[in-house]
Amino acid sequence: MHYGQQCFEGLKAYRSQDGSINLFRPDQNAARMQMSCERLLMPAPSTEMFIEACRQVVKANEHFLPPFGTGGSLYLRPFVIGVGDNIGVRTAPEFIFSVFCVPVGPYFKGGLTPHNFIVSEFDRAAPNGTGAAKVGGNYAASLLPGAQAKDAQAQGRHFADAIYLDPATHTKIEEVGAANLFAITKDGRTFVTPKSPSILPSITKYSLLHIAEHRLGLNVEEGDVYISRLDQYGEAGACGTAAVITPIGGIQHGDQFHVFHSETETGPVTRRLYDELTGIQFGTVEAPEGWIVKV
Repeated sequence: MHYGQQCFEGLKAYRSQDGSINLFRPDQNAARMQMSCERLLMPAPSTEMFIEACRQVVKANEHFLPPFGTGGSLYLRPFVIGVGDNIGVRTAPEFIFSVFCVPVGPYFKGGLTPHNFIVSEFDRAAPNGTGAAKVGGNYAASLLPGAQAKDAQAQGRHFADAIYLDPATHTKIEEVGAANLFAITKDGRTFVTPKSPSILPSITKYSLLHIAEHRLGLNVEEGDVYISRLDQYGEAGACGTAAVITPIGGIQHGDQFHVFHSETETGPVTRRLYDELTGIQFGTVEAPEGWIVKV
């Protein structure tokens, strides 16, 4: 691991109302791990191996899975690491694929309540680097700007994490801490999310894109979200497996602070997206075909 040859995934198991256990789109996590492994010259587990490993870990730890109705879930962390005797700068001779798990509640304290974020001067990833792969180096590099964001204060406000701009021009939002960003236009009709080769392709984001278009009837766009044009949006949120959806109250950029819907109340479209997504995950809302794998 001294050369950082490792990647990982994150997904959750959910207890549904009838007592059965749901895995949410594990095939998509398997596909993303395969892309990460390819980027780092590592062999990747097949989709079948990945899903079966997750199922076995959930079965073995079912007593740690929070009950239905608590909002809790069992977080799974599959990973691949390079091991074996090696000192030269080359791919490792052996690899370990493993999965561990931990019961979790909401990622941010307070659940579905808005949090404020501050733009970092650091870059999350290089323009043609490993930003689209889920590798540990991206997260190690984010620890300092994340800590600085949490320590920062502006006009009495505290911040949950850093906002990263595109590394080439520093004009467009790319990611929100360890999560993807989405925004809703002021007319409430369009779901917008950044598109860039250095953004991690979030399974939660692409699920929300589908829900926004096919369940809520919104227009959807993947494109540029300019930091200077935030007044186009009436709502915004951070999305990912851990956070699910965290409404963004406002963003601090230099001396400017932009408020979206509210610093204290969740916007109506964001709430509808959250309710639909979590309903699918916990089995109270019908899922699109293939999204749920029963343990």
